[in-house]
Amino acid sequence: MRFELFIARRYLRAKRRQAFIGIITGISIAGVAAGVASLVIALAINNGFRQDLQERLLGSTSHISLQRIADDGIKDWLPLMDRLAKQPHVVAAAPAIFEQVLISRGPRARGAVLKGMIPRYERKVGDLLTTVKEGSAAELEDKDNVARALLPALPAADQQSGNAGKSARATQNADEATAAPKEKSTAAGKSARSTQNPADEASAAPPSPDSLEAVFDRVAAMPPIVLGKDMADNLGATVGSVVLVTSPQGELTPFGMVPKYNRFRVVGIFDSGFFDYDSSWAFVRLSDAQRLFGLGDLISVLEFKVDDLDHADAISQQVEDAAGRGFMATNALKQNSALFKALKTERLVTFITIGLIVFVAALNILISLIMMVMEKTRDIAVLMSMGTRQAQVRNVFIAQGVLIGIIGTLIGLVVGYAVSYAGGHYHIISLSPEVYSIDYVPFAPRPLDGVIVAVVAIGISFVATLYPSWSASRILPAEALRYE
Repeated sequence: MRFELFIARRYLRAKRRQAFIGIITGISIAGVAAGVASLVIALAINNGFRQDLQERLLGSTSHISLQRIADDGIKDWLPLMDRLAKQPHVVAAAPAIFEQVLISRGPRARGAVLKGMIPRYERKVGDLLTTVKEGSAAELEDKDNVARALLPALPAADQQSGNAGKSARATQNADEATAAPKEKSTAAGKSARSTQNPADEASAAPPSPDSLEAVFDRVAAMPPIVLGKDMADNLGATVGSVVLVTSPQGELTPFGMVPKYNRFRVVGIFDSGFFDYDSSWAFVRLSDAQRLFGLGDLISVLEFKVDDLDHADAISQQVEDAAGRGFMATNALKQNSALFKALKTERLVTFITIGLIVFVAALNILISLIMMVMEKTRDIAVLMSMGTRQAQVRNVFIAQGVLIGIIGTLIGLVVGYAVSYAGGHYHIISLSPEVYSIDYVPFAPRPLDGVIVAVVAIGISFVATLYPSWSASRILPAEALRYE
């Protein structure tokens, strides 16, 4: 062990008459540890928010969106999509329609973004359909699916009646055709039919529009829709419910502008964990959206997923050039640039603000070393009279201050990463999703942040030792030992 480090360690072990200096040293170590732990936790929270928002935003939506500058819809979109999907760095493409609508159920209503899409394409560019927690998005793929599995279970007799409705009506028509000549020929046939079982007559009669079977068929014929969890909760809708979707783009009639509307049956509820999506998005089939908005075979947006989001600007420009004149492409990073810039600025401000705790701890180190120099003046004079050089004396107190910084930094790193791990693993801090878009505080500690914080903390501790160590090296042995 080096001579300077050996003496520095001995000085850190305060004797009984130096207890006050020992307390100051302990406070200095605790201050450095508190500053380092606070910085690690704060940076982990900031990084967690950035990663969580970026993953949910970019994972739930497409990386690049292409639309018409005139906003008049994209014609012949299928060959255009196939051609642009072959561009370099483009992984997948999907058509979509976005429109603002009003979704209501009884007296409750919510404004929403209605997205018309084709699931087999949509799953390649976004992850929202994979977050369906209740029901299923499978019916968005096939128009012929029915809603029988989504409705409450019916009595066995009603189910058999519904399943055999068509055959019963066909049998009824055949019986009526056979019985007509007999009615005209004999009166006995009339009396016999008058004594026929009433239950048979009821089963052969056409179903009433108000019957359970007719309601069942009408619900089954409604187009499917998938709602966000928070929107479904606000509407009081569950899987199997019927909601009314009203489009503000109505039709002009002699009575003025009449909005278009259509009834949809809820086949699924998704929960992405991102409040903006869960509270205001809904998915329908592309053909149903085109029919509701009267677009024909037009779409509003072509969405693309790329293999390198860091180069999204260059790739979006490439896609725009390949699409030709009249098209405009934008990417998710540009659309959310204000949010990511705010998080980056917040990270810097957090580092500076909480770093002041380390600065305060450095002042404690400064005070502790100054008091140590005053207390050890005689020891320093004796060492110098025995041949210790000024540089060695200076190094003793530098080593002492740096040891305080290293011990405090190690304790702070252990505490900071332990708290960050617990917070990220157990979601111990809850948030209001209406305000923060997520329902818990995310922690994402990075090793690089710990290295930066450790270097800064030890560096500040080193700077705090410069004056006390210089002051100790300037002590004159004769002056210090004059009155001893």
